[in-house]
Amino acid sequence: MAFPGMGGMGGRSSAEVDPQQLQEQQMIKYMQMAMESCPAKTVIAGTMGFGLGGVFGLFMSSMRYDTPLGAGLPGGVGTISDLPMREQIKRGFKDMGKASWSSAKNFGYIGAVFAGTECAIEGLRATNDLYNGVAAGCATGGWLARSGGPQAVVVGCAGFAAFSAAIDAYMRMDSNDRAADPII
Repeated sequence: MAFPGMGGMGGRSSAEVDPQQLQEQQMIKYMQMAMESCPAKTVIAGTMGFGLGGVFGLFMSSMRYDTPLGAGLPGGVGTISDLPMREQIKRGFKDMGKASWSSAKNFGYIGAVFAGTECAIEGLRATNDLYNGVAAGCATGGWLARSGGPQAVVVGCAGFAAFSAAIDAYMRMDSNDRAADPII
């Protein structure tokens, strides 16, 4: 039998364990502990949201067919097509950068708030189920809509909770249940 501190099944004693293997096992344990902590989950979700938001903002601004923000303003040029090609490209890239940065900040903020809230609720409830995500969605939606007044907070709470419930329910669905899968 293999009891802690008694050696493995292979008959090797703990004195014969390779120091590199011991260090690898220790690193794996530390990484797992870090990944299970709420601050790490919050930072990871915020970083991933920032990256996804940047790509999303870049894509959405490149698909926009209206003029960049600087054109058409008082004292500016009437349309972007009146500008030289080099200036059009310069303004287009500048506008894409602004949109990408704005989306990145928003997605990162939302991801961090949601992940941190869900992790805190999961820690308080000491269970991992659908209701953690729904409660975190409600709290996040309400927090994001707080400047719009009480009615906006309620709508934000309900909307974000419903979206979170739908995503969580889909992600928790058995992978072999083809009949219940709405995508296939």
